[in-house]
Amino acid sequence: MLYRKLGSTGLKVSEISLGSWLTYGGGIAEDTAVRTIDRAHELGINFFDTANAYNRGEAEKVVGKALSKYDRSSYVLATKVFFPMGDGPNDRGLSRKHVTESANASLKRLGLDYVDILYSHRYDTETPVQETLRAFDDLIRRGKVLYAGVSEWSAAQIEEAMRVADKYLLDRIVVNQPQYSMLHRNIEDEILPVSKKYGIGQVVFSPLAQGMLTGKYKSLNDIPADSRAANDKMNHFIQRWMNQEAIDRVNKLRVIADSIGIPMAQMALAWVLRQDGVSSALVGASRPEQIEQNAKASGTALDDETLRQIDEALR
Repeated sequence: MLYRKLGSTGLKVSEISLGSWLTYGGGIAEDTAVRTIDRAHELGINFFDTANAYNRGEAEKVVGKALSKYDRSSYVLATKVFFPMGDGPNDRGLSRKHVTESANASLKRLGLDYVDILYSHRYDTETPVQETLRAFDDLIRRGKVLYAGVSEWSAAQIEEAMRVADKYLLDRIVVNQPQYSMLHRNIEDEILPVSKKYGIGQVVFSPLAQGMLTGKYKSLNDIPADSRAANDKMNHFIQRWMNQEAIDRVNKLRVIADSIGIPMAQMALAWVLRQDGVSSALVGASRPEQIEQNAKASGTALDDETLRQIDEALR
């Protein structure tokens, strides 16, 4: 496993990181989740991701329990705040109250004194950015959070946050978590340039497009029984990719992967990691064998001809 700096910070994270969205605390059995996390740690993956909203805190409990056996310095852990955690008017968003209370609740579920990264899971149009950044800064100064991040913020929103942080001498955002894959390239035009300007690292989620880029879906009429698309608890997000255009692109990509002798998922992850602004590719794995395959993408380089063929297939 190779490691990269998280943006301009001194923190080093594994090129492949393991997330818990849709899977841990609900999508799969807890013992399978723990075995997958254990295997990831054995493979040298040191970066684990969760969120308070994943199964209303249950994912945090599973991740915290699984990692409790390891030395705290051996892994980097991220969680998030924004989405509703209750029915009250202040049980959501990025107000100082909700950020502080959510962070404390997350630490309790995780069984930890601090998390390495706390993300704003989305941008909150109802809360001033200064208020949110001040809450994050306070958590950092109290040692409960080490680094501040955002997820799915626009380039303009990131610019706003950096101006506010500098004006009020608050801790800056150092990491962004956007969606990025061969089938979803929205960050290339604006997010990557503005992030490079401010030294913000990208930890990209859904680099395999919810499993579409593993090559397991060869046609709309042939859905493997053990796949995410066939799992009622996890299939609602992959439906956006279950169309003939995406299938056709994937079939073209499969030919390219076969020609260079690597699994399609490995090629897709290597393609994401080709961007020097990407610090880590965040994958979801529902069993240990999947994380073993994904980990092989670390250090895989795609030559210029392969990249040209991929661009042609995606056009």
